[in-house]
Amino acid sequence: MKQDVIVIGAGIIGLATAEHLLVQGAKVTILERNKTGQESSWAGGGILSPLFPWRYSDAVTSLTSYSALQFPEWVSVLRETSGIDPEYEISGMLILPPYNEETARRWCSMRGMKLEQRTACDIHSIHAAVTADRMNKAQNYALFLPDVAQVRNPRLLRALRSRVELLGGRIIENCAVSHLKITDRHIQSLATLCGEFPADNYIVCAGAWSTKILGIHALKLDIKPVKGQMLLFKFDTPPIPAIIVQNDLYLIPRRDGHLLIGSTLEDAGFDKQTTTAARDSLLEQAQAILPALEKMPIKQHWSGLRPASLENIPTIGRHPVIRNLLINSGHFRYGVTMAPASAEILVNEMTGAAQPFDTAPYQAGWDTN
Repeated sequence: MKQDVIVIGAGIIGLATAEHLLVQGAKVTILERNKTGQESSWAGGGILSPLFPWRYSDAVTSLTSYSALQFPEWVSVLRETSGIDPEYEISGMLILPPYNEETARRWCSMRGMKLEQRTACDIHSIHAAVTADRMNKAQNYALFLPDVAQVRNPRLLRALRSRVELLGGRIIENCAVSHLKITDRHIQSLATLCGEFPADNYIVCAGAWSTKILGIHALKLDIKPVKGQMLLFKFDTPPIPAIIVQNDLYLIPRRDGHLLIGSTLEDAGFDKQTTTAARDSLLEQAQAILPALEKMPIKQHWSGLRPASLENIPTIGRHPVIRNLLINSGHFRYGVTMAPASAEILVNEMTGAAQPFDTAPYQAGWDTN
Protein backbone atom coordinates (compact mmCIF):
# COMPACT_ATOMS: atom_id res chain seq x y z
CA MET A 1 0.00 0.00 0.00
CA LYS A 2 2.15 2.89 -1.28
CA GLN A 3 0.13 5.83 -0.04
CA ASP A 4 0.82 8.94 2.00
CA VAL A 5 -1.89 9.14 4.65
CA ILE A 6 -2.68 11.75 7.29
CA VAL A 7 -4.63 10.59 10.34
CA ILE A 8 -6.32 13.36 12.33
CA GLY A 9 -6.41 12.42 16.00
CA ALA A 10 -3.98 10.41 18.15
CA GLY A 11 -6.46 8.66 20.41
CA ILE A 12 -6.96 4.91 20.46
CA ILE A 13 -8.81 4.91 17.12
CA GLY A 14 -6.27 7.13 15.36
CA LEU A 15 -3.32 5.15 16.69
CA ALA A 16 -4.88 1.77 15.85
CA THR A 17 -5.74 3.00 12.35
CA ALA A 18 -2.22 4.31 11.85
CA GLU A 19 -0.70 1.03 13.04
CA HIS A 20 -2.82 -0.97 10.59
CA LEU A 21 -1.87 1.35 7.73
CA LEU A 22 1.83 1.19 8.58
CA VAL A 23 1.77 -2.61 8.62
CA GLN A 24 0.21 -2.41 5.13
CA GLY A 25 3.15 -0.28 3.95
CA ALA A 26 1.63 3.20 3.98
CA LYS A 27 3.48 6.34 5.03
CA VAL A 28 1.52 7.80 7.95
CA THR A 29 1.51 11.12 9.78
CA ILE A 30 -0.79 11.64 12.77
CA LEU A 31 -1.85 15.17 13.67
CA GLU A 32 -3.04 15.64 17.27
CA ARG A 33 -4.62 18.83 18.58
CA ASN A 34 -3.43 18.12 22.13
CA LYS A 35 -1.30 15.26 23.50
CA THR A 36 -1.34 11.68 22.29
CA GLY A 37 -4.05 9.54 23.87
CA GLN A 38 -4.98 12.05 26.55
CA GLU A 39 -8.67 12.57 25.78
CA SER A 40 -11.51 10.02 25.84
CA SER A 41 -9.18 7.06 25.17
CA TRP A 42 -7.21 7.68 28.36
CA ALA A 43 -10.28 8.51 30.48
CA GLY A 44 -12.25 5.31 29.95
CA GLY A 45 -12.31 2.09 31.92
CA GLY A 46 -11.11 -0.43 29.34
CA ILE A 47 -13.94 -2.97 29.61
CA LEU A 48 -13.84 -4.98 26.38
CA SER A 49 -17.58 -5.47 26.14
CA PRO A 50 -20.75 -3.39 26.21
CA LEU A 51 -22.02 -3.23 29.78
CA PHE A 52 -25.28 -5.01 28.87
CA PRO A 53 -24.58 -6.40 25.38
CA TRP A 54 -28.15 -7.62 24.83
CA ARG A 55 -29.37 -4.00 24.96
CA TYR A 56 -27.41 -2.99 21.86
CA SER A 57 -27.98 -3.38 18.13
CA ASP A 58 -26.23 -6.03 16.07
CA ALA A 59 -24.12 -3.26 14.51
CA VAL A 60 -22.57 -2.58 17.92
CA THR A 61 -22.24 -6.14 19.20
CA SER A 62 -20.88 -7.51 15.91
CA LEU A 63 -18.11 -4.93 16.04
CA THR A 64 -17.33 -5.30 19.76
CA SER A 65 -17.37 -9.11 19.62
CA TYR A 66 -15.11 -9.31 16.56
CA SER A 67 -12.78 -6.71 18.02
CA ALA A 68 -12.57 -8.38 21.43
CA LEU A 69 -11.38 -11.58 19.76
CA GLN A 70 -8.41 -9.68 18.32
CA PHE A 71 -7.16 -8.32 21.63
CA PRO A 72 -5.05 -11.26 22.91
CA GLU A 73 -2.86 -11.35 19.78
CA TRP A 74 -2.86 -7.55 19.39
CA VAL A 75 -1.79 -6.97 22.98
CA SER A 76 0.86 -9.67 22.69
CA VAL A 77 2.42 -7.89 19.69
CA LEU A 78 2.25 -4.52 21.44
CA ARG A 79 3.86 -5.91 24.59
CA GLU A 80 6.66 -7.65 22.69
CA THR A 81 7.50 -4.69 20.45
CA SER A 82 7.12 -1.87 23.00
CA GLY A 83 8.10 -3.56 26.27
CA ILE A 84 4.92 -2.12 27.83
CA ASP A 85 2.29 -4.49 29.23
CA PRO A 86 -1.26 -3.21 28.54
CA GLU A 87 -2.49 -5.65 31.22
CA TYR A 88 -5.05 -7.51 29.15
CA GLU A 89 -6.95 -9.73 31.56
CA ILE A 90 -10.05 -11.93 31.37
CA SER A 91 -11.65 -10.88 34.65
CA GLY A 92 -15.31 -11.57 33.92
CA MET A 93 -18.21 -9.19 34.47
CA LEU A 94 -20.79 -9.53 37.25
CA ILE A 95 -24.11 -7.84 36.44
CA LEU A 96 -26.28 -6.92 39.39
CA PRO A 97 -30.06 -6.37 39.14
CA PRO A 98 -32.09 -4.85 37.64
CA TYR A 99 -31.90 -6.67 34.29
CA ASN A 100 -34.12 -8.77 32.05
CA GLU A 101 -32.85 -12.28 32.62
CA GLU A 102 -34.85 -13.88 29.81
CA THR A 103 -33.53 -11.38 27.28
CA ALA A 104 -29.97 -11.85 28.53
CA ARG A 105 -30.10 -15.64 28.40
CA ARG A 106 -31.69 -15.71 24.94
CA TRP A 107 -29.14 -13.26 23.54
CA CYS A 108 -26.16 -15.14 25.02
CA SER A 109 -27.49 -18.49 23.86
CA MET A 110 -27.92 -17.28 20.27
CA ARG A 111 -24.35 -15.95 20.19
CA GLY A 112 -22.60 -18.72 22.07
CA MET A 113 -21.61 -16.44 24.94
CA LYS A 114 -21.19 -18.02 28.37
CA LEU A 115 -23.64 -16.77 31.00
CA GLU A 116 -23.64 -18.00 34.58
CA GLN A 117 -25.80 -17.34 37.62
CA ARG A 118 -24.37 -16.05 40.88
CA THR A 119 -26.48 -16.14 44.04
CA ALA A 120 -26.05 -13.76 46.94
CA CYS A 121 -24.14 -16.50 48.76
CA ASP A 122 -21.89 -17.04 45.76
CA ILE A 123 -21.11 -13.34 45.67
CA HIS A 124 -20.27 -13.36 49.38
CA SER A 125 -17.97 -16.32 48.81
CA ILE A 126 -16.22 -14.41 46.03
CA HIS A 127 -15.67 -11.49 48.35
CA ALA A 128 -17.49 -10.57 51.54
CA ALA A 129 -17.31 -6.87 50.73
CA VAL A 130 -19.97 -7.11 48.01
CA THR A 131 -23.29 -6.64 49.78
CA ALA A 132 -26.11 -9.11 49.30
CA ASP A 133 -28.73 -6.39 49.76
CA ARG A 134 -28.03 -5.29 46.19
CA MET A 135 -30.09 -8.34 45.19
CA ASN A 136 -33.71 -7.20 45.12
CA LYS A 137 -36.70 -9.33 46.07
CA ALA A 138 -37.59 -10.15 42.48
CA GLN A 139 -34.04 -11.18 41.57
CA ASN A 140 -31.90 -12.54 44.39
CA TYR A 141 -28.92 -13.34 42.20
CA ALA A 142 -26.64 -11.76 39.64
CA LEU A 143 -25.54 -12.71 36.13
CA PHE A 144 -21.89 -13.41 35.38
CA LEU A 145 -20.19 -13.19 31.97
CA PRO A 146 -16.94 -15.10 32.64
CA ASP A 147 -15.22 -14.33 29.31
CA VAL A 148 -15.36 -10.52 29.48
CA ALA A 149 -11.87 -9.03 29.49
CA GLN A 150 -10.39 -5.66 30.35
CA VAL A 151 -7.30 -3.69 29.42
CA ARG A 152 -5.55 -0.80 31.13
CA ASN A 153 -6.12 2.17 28.83
CA PRO A 154 -3.08 4.35 29.62
CA ARG A 155 -0.71 1.40 29.22
CA LEU A 156 -2.39 0.30 25.98
CA LEU A 157 -2.03 3.81 24.57
CA ARG A 158 1.65 4.05 25.49
CA ALA A 159 2.36 0.65 23.96
CA LEU A 160 0.45 1.52 20.81
CA ARG A 161 2.20 4.86 20.42
CA SER A 162 5.55 3.11 20.73
CA ARG A 163 4.51 0.53 18.14
CA VAL A 164 3.37 3.24 15.69
CA GLU A 165 6.66 5.10 16.03
CA LEU A 166 8.72 1.92 15.69
CA LEU A 167 6.87 1.20 12.45
CA GLY A 168 7.89 4.63 11.13
CA GLY A 169 4.75 6.61 11.89
CA ARG A 170 5.15 10.32 12.65
CA ILE A 171 3.08 11.93 15.41
CA ILE A 172 2.81 15.71 15.57
CA GLU A 173 1.23 17.02 18.78
CA ASN A 174 -0.33 20.43 19.50
CA CYS A 175 -1.25 20.62 15.83
CA ALA A 176 -4.95 21.44 15.46
CA VAL A 177 -6.51 21.32 12.01
CA SER A 178 -8.05 24.66 11.00
CA HIS A 179 -9.66 23.70 7.69
CA LEU A 180 -9.63 21.35 4.72
CA LYS A 181 -8.46 22.73 1.38
CA ILE A 182 -10.78 21.08 -1.14
CA THR A 183 -10.91 21.37 -4.93
CA ASP A 184 -13.28 19.37 -7.12
CA ARG A 185 -14.32 16.96 -4.34
CA HIS A 186 -10.70 16.22 -3.49
CA ILE A 187 -8.67 17.40 -0.47
CA GLN A 188 -5.49 19.07 -1.68
CA SER A 189 -4.06 19.69 1.80
CA LEU A 190 -4.86 20.37 5.44
CA ALA A 191 -4.30 23.79 6.94
CA THR A 192 -3.18 23.48 10.57
CA LEU A 193 -1.71 25.58 13.34
CA CYS A 194 1.69 24.06 12.52
CA GLY A 195 1.68 24.31 8.77
CA GLU A 196 0.10 22.81 5.68
CA PHE A 197 -0.01 19.06 5.05
CA PRO A 198 -0.64 17.46 1.64
CA ALA A 199 -1.31 13.71 1.33
CA ASP A 200 -3.02 11.08 -0.80
CA ASN A 201 -5.69 10.28 1.79
CA TYR A 202 -6.98 11.85 5.00
CA ILE A 203 -8.67 10.00 7.86
CA VAL A 204 -10.63 11.79 10.58
CA CYS A 205 -10.25 9.95 13.91
CA ALA A 206 -10.83 12.97 16.12
CA GLY A 207 -13.56 11.60 18.37
CA ALA A 208 -15.87 14.27 19.77
CA TRP A 209 -14.08 16.92 17.66
CA SER A 210 -14.69 15.14 14.33
CA THR A 211 -17.67 17.17 13.11
CA LYS A 212 -15.89 20.40 14.07
CA ILE A 213 -13.02 19.47 11.79
CA LEU A 214 -15.30 18.41 8.95
CA GLY A 215 -17.49 21.52 9.18
CA ILE A 216 -20.03 21.61 6.35
CA HIS A 217 -18.54 18.39 5.00
CA ALA A 218 -19.89 16.51 8.04
CA LEU A 219 -23.21 16.44 6.16
CA LYS A 220 -25.71 14.95 8.65
CA LEU A 221 -23.10 13.19 10.74
CA ASP A 222 -24.12 13.46 14.39
CA ILE A 223 -21.12 13.00 16.66
CA LYS A 224 -21.04 15.10 19.81
CA PRO A 225 -19.24 15.14 23.17
CA VAL A 226 -20.84 13.43 26.16
CA LYS A 227 -18.92 13.86 29.39
CA GLY A 228 -18.12 10.93 31.64
CA GLN A 229 -16.67 11.39 35.13
CA MET A 230 -14.75 8.69 36.99
CA LEU A 231 -13.18 8.03 40.38
CA LEU A 232 -10.02 6.11 41.28
CA PHE A 233 -9.19 4.31 44.54
CA LYS A 234 -6.15 2.32 45.63
CA PHE A 235 -6.27 -0.85 47.72
CA ASP A 236 -3.34 -3.05 48.74
CA THR A 237 -4.83 -5.89 46.71
CA PRO A 238 -7.80 -5.98 44.31
CA PRO A 239 -10.93 -5.57 46.47
CA ILE A 240 -13.10 -7.49 43.98
CA PRO A 241 -12.09 -10.25 41.55
CA ALA A 242 -14.26 -9.21 38.61
CA ILE A 243 -15.80 -6.16 36.97
CA ILE A 244 -19.12 -5.31 38.65
CA VAL A 245 -21.91 -3.51 36.80
CA GLN A 246 -25.24 -2.13 37.97
CA ASN A 247 -27.30 0.15 35.74
CA ASP A 248 -24.73 2.60 34.29
CA LEU A 249 -22.28 2.18 37.19
CA TYR A 250 -19.23 -0.05 36.94
CA LEU A 251 -16.37 -1.01 39.26
CA ILE A 252 -13.17 -2.18 37.56
CA PRO A 253 -10.38 -3.82 39.60
CA ARG A 254 -6.78 -3.58 38.38
CA ARG A 255 -4.01 -6.05 39.18
CA ASP A 256 -2.16 -3.66 41.48
CA GLY A 257 -5.17 -2.82 43.67
CA HIS A 258 -6.42 0.25 41.83
CA LEU A 259 -10.20 0.39 41.48
CA LEU A 260 -12.00 2.52 38.89
CA ILE A 261 -15.56 3.73 39.49
CA GLY A 262 -17.53 5.12 36.56
CA SER A 263 -19.21 6.69 34.84
CA THR A 264 -21.59 9.56 34.31
CA LEU A 265 -23.31 10.43 31.03
CA GLU A 266 -23.55 14.21 30.73
CA ASP A 267 -24.59 16.22 27.69
CA ALA A 268 -22.48 19.25 28.61
CA GLY A 269 -20.81 20.19 25.33
CA PHE A 270 -17.03 20.46 25.50
CA ASP A 271 -17.01 21.22 29.24
CA LYS A 272 -14.59 18.78 30.90
CA GLN A 273 -14.83 20.13 34.44
CA THR A 274 -15.41 17.60 37.19
CA THR A 275 -18.22 18.28 39.65
CA THR A 276 -18.89 17.47 43.29
CA ALA A 277 -22.42 16.34 42.39
CA ALA A 278 -21.09 13.66 40.04
CA ARG A 279 -18.41 12.63 42.53
CA ASP A 280 -20.95 12.24 45.33
CA SER A 281 -23.39 10.33 43.14
CA LEU A 282 -20.77 7.86 41.93
CA LEU A 283 -19.43 7.42 45.43
CA GLU A 284 -22.86 6.79 46.96
CA GLN A 285 -23.74 4.16 44.36
CA ALA A 286 -20.35 2.45 44.61
CA GLN A 287 -20.36 2.38 48.42
CA ALA A 288 -23.74 0.66 48.38
CA ILE A 289 -22.12 -2.17 46.40
CA LEU A 290 -18.70 -2.12 48.05
CA PRO A 291 -18.90 -0.74 51.63
CA ALA A 292 -15.11 -0.89 52.00
CA LEU A 293 -15.00 2.29 49.92
CA GLU A 294 -16.44 4.27 52.82
CA LYS A 295 -13.04 4.22 54.51
CA MET A 296 -10.99 4.86 51.40
CA PRO A 297 -9.85 8.26 50.11
CA ILE A 298 -10.44 9.16 46.49
CA LYS A 299 -7.08 9.04 44.74
CA GLN A 300 -8.20 10.79 41.55
CA HIS A 301 -11.33 12.25 39.95
CA TRP A 302 -11.37 13.01 36.22
CA SER A 303 -13.59 13.34 33.18
CA GLY A 304 -13.43 12.62 29.46
CA LEU A 305 -15.52 13.55 26.43
CA ARG A 306 -16.90 10.51 24.63
CA PRO A 307 -17.68 10.85 20.91
CA ALA A 308 -21.41 10.12 21.20
CA SER A 309 -23.27 8.77 18.19
CA LEU A 310 -26.76 7.51 17.50
CA GLU A 311 -27.23 4.11 19.18
CA ASN A 312 -23.45 3.90 19.83
CA ILE A 313 -22.82 3.05 16.15
CA PRO A 314 -19.58 4.58 14.81
CA THR A 315 -19.07 5.87 11.27
CA ILE A 316 -16.26 4.04 9.50
CA GLY A 317 -15.34 4.42 5.85
CA ARG A 318 -15.08 6.78 2.93
CA HIS A 319 -16.82 10.14 2.72
CA PRO A 320 -19.76 9.92 0.28
CA VAL A 321 -18.64 13.00 -1.69
CA ILE A 322 -14.96 13.79 -1.03
CA ARG A 323 -13.00 10.96 -2.60
CA ASN A 324 -9.83 10.99 -0.51
CA LEU A 325 -11.48 11.64 2.86
CA LEU A 326 -12.36 8.86 5.29
CA ILE A 327 -13.57 8.74 8.87
CA ASN A 328 -13.24 6.37 11.82
CA SER A 329 -15.14 8.04 14.65
CA GLY A 330 -18.25 8.10 16.83
CA HIS A 331 -17.50 5.01 18.93
CA PHE A 332 -19.16 6.58 22.00
CA ARG A 333 -18.49 4.37 25.06
CA TYR A 334 -16.60 1.60 23.27
CA GLY A 335 -13.70 3.15 21.39
CA VAL A 336 -11.07 1.00 23.09
CA THR A 337 -13.18 -2.13 22.65
CA MET A 338 -13.83 -1.45 18.96
CA ALA A 339 -10.36 -0.13 18.06
CA PRO A 340 -8.62 -3.07 16.31
CA ALA A 341 -11.71 -4.11 14.33
CA SER A 342 -12.53 -0.52 13.34
CA ALA A 343 -8.97 -0.04 12.07
CA GLU A 344 -9.22 -3.23 10.01
CA ILE A 345 -12.56 -2.20 8.50
CA LEU A 346 -11.29 1.28 7.63
CA VAL A 347 -8.14 -0.02 5.93
CA ASN A 348 -10.13 -2.70 4.08
CA GLU A 349 -12.31 0.11 2.74
CA MET A 350 -9.21 1.93 1.48
CA THR A 351 -7.60 -1.11 -0.14
CA GLY A 352 -10.72 -2.85 -1.44
CA ALA A 353 -10.10 -5.93 0.71
CA ALA A 354 -12.99 -8.14 1.80
CA GLN A 355 -14.70 -7.12 5.04
CA PRO A 356 -15.11 -9.59 7.92
CA PHE A 357 -18.89 -8.99 8.05
CA ASP A 358 -21.50 -6.53 6.74
CA THR A 359 -20.10 -3.04 7.37
CA ALA A 360 -22.95 -1.06 5.77
CA PRO A 361 -24.29 0.12 9.18
CA TYR A 362 -21.05 2.05 9.73
CA GLN A 363 -21.77 4.24 6.69
CA ALA A 364 -25.30 5.15 7.76
CA GLY A 365 -24.15 8.08 9.88
CA TRP A 366 -23.67 10.30 6.82
CA ASP A 367 -27.42 10.04 6.06
CA THR A 368 -27.19 11.61 2.60
CA ASN A 369 -30.68 10.54 1.50
